[in-house]
Amino acid sequence: MKKVGYFYDDIYLEHDTGIGHPESPERLIYINKYLEPIKDKLIHLKPRRASAKEITLIHDTYYPQEIMDFCAAGGGYLDPDTHVGEYSYEAAVMAVGAGLEAIDNIINGKIERAFCAVRPPGHHAEKDKAMGFCIFNNIAITARYAQQKGFNKVFIIDFDAHHGNGTQKAFYDDDTVFYFSTHEYPFYPGNRFKK
Repeated sequence: MKKVGYFYDDIYLEHDTGIGHPESPERLIYINKYLEPIKDKLIHLKPRRASAKEITLIHDTYYPQEIMDFCAAGGGYLDPDTHVGEYSYEAAVMAVGAGLEAIDNIINGKIERAFCAVRPPGHHAEKDKAMGFCIFNNIAITARYAQQKGFNKVFIIDFDAHHGNGTQKAFYDDDTVFYFSTHEYPFYPGNRFKK
């Protein structure tokens, strides 16, 4: 088996989406339970906190502070679908940091590939707003970070029931990042992108 890094932190369980919300801590609890039989074959690594500067590789400069302040004030709904609580900002910066740490560990040869079991998810988050359970666009930030570290071209494969509109929008006019999505249609978010 190739050297596979597994990035996870318990802070992800503290992201409070509210009772009955479909994006819940149980998602990661089940992933960890499912991986139990092969956990010894994975290289368990801790994510790090992404900095505001790293988050603004994709997002507007004011956006990280806006989210931090909103969460510190107790949270609530950022959009009709995206609920955050007191610890959601910390979980979100650690979710971004998992991807960044994965890139660093691939570059230094510690791992050959990575699986980041994180929440909140990210592919709906746009430059200046949360959307569809997503606060920061984890994969888009990771792609830009990889380019800063010397990867000239990045290929993102998004396998999800929903189209990752935020990720596609981030790179729509950028031929150095190829975004490929498999998703149900018509389904949330209902985009009609054809490119």
